[in-house]
Amino acid sequence: MFTTITSIALLITTVFAEPKLELKIDNPNLPNVVIVSTGGTIAEKSSASAGGAAKPALSGSDLIDGVPELAKLANIGVVNFSNIDSSHMTPQDWSRLSKTVDQVLARKDISGVVVTHGTDTMAEGSFFLDVTVKSNKPVVFTGAMNDASSLTPDGPLNLLNAVTQVLSPNAQNWGVTLTLNRYVNAAAHVRKLQTTNVQTFESGEKGYLGYVFGGNVTRFNDRLGRIRIPLTNDLPLVPYLRTYAGANGMFIRHAVDQGAMGLVVDGLGAGNVNPPVNAAIKYALSKNIPVVITTRVPNGAVEPSYGDVGGGENLLEEGCILARPNEIDGPKARLLLMIALAEYGNDHSKIKSIFNR
Repeated sequence: MFTTITSIALLITTVFAEPKLELKIDNPNLPNVVIVSTGGTIAEKSSASAGGAAKPALSGSDLIDGVPELAKLANIGVVNFSNIDSSHMTPQDWSRLSKTVDQVLARKDISGVVVTHGTDTMAEGSFFLDVTVKSNKPVVFTGAMNDASSLTPDGPLNLLNAVTQVLSPNAQNWGVTLTLNRYVNAAAHVRKLQTTNVQTFESGEKGYLGYVFGGNVTRFNDRLGRIRIPLTNDLPLVPYLRTYAGANGMFIRHAVDQGAMGLVVDGLGAGNVNPPVNAAIKYALSKNIPVVITTRVPNGAVEPSYGDVGGGENLLEEGCILARPNEIDGPKARLLLMIALAEYGNDHSKIKSIFNR
């Protein structure tokens, strides 16, 4: 498309229903990468009036201007999708984000997308797009743990590394990834495990996919299987509930009575609950509501290892869906159940096959 461009700097604006893409072609011989900015710490600055706390301050264009090295790698476009803390993100926001990213990637001249996002829910947001984005082009989520006014802001290098990854031949076929502090994580397995340290995201026993350093990507692993479901309908109500010692199941019953279309219950150990919670789960199942069992434990799978009341084997026999062998955590299982219900309706066998593939 750009082989006939003679202008040194051509501004191209493509208007989506919401929002718009702005792409400046400074060098037609370079690939094009788009930054979709959603907000988060990477786009925040500390405010004295707020007692030193960080607040949204920077647009996607501001982020790009702060990393002049990007211009050596690619022509960088920007979509200012939102500017909110990721604790404010919702599945509906990620649904719009997924569609926006697909609109961008549908352009043949776009090599890939970097999504800047807050870290609080980045693991969930990246997983949502990993399941729903139609394109096979690279999509990399990144952000920062230190805000832009910090003495040691980590956002600029994270952004540079994310664009490097999009363009690297060593980083293809990973699906959507979460890349922060040089480490590349598969969206399905990454978790935030530290509240303040820049090395906050880890993939546990599944391991990192790769490492970005000095403009190169070292590939450690291929990703495991990827679940993909088209995003075509509104997302239903699916609460996520954790069990604990002495839980009585009241929140499960309340969720059912409030119209939940599905439930995800974080069990103990390999996916076990006590008798009162088991009774509440049976109440949900009696209403034909699919119940997915996950575990609070960071590593390992949900297994039907125990056959007493509320044990994994007992829950499986009663009709629960065990989130295995994919071993996604509870918040991600909730998103997957929402997406699956939206696409396949209340088809328990189909939903079970998705969680067990």
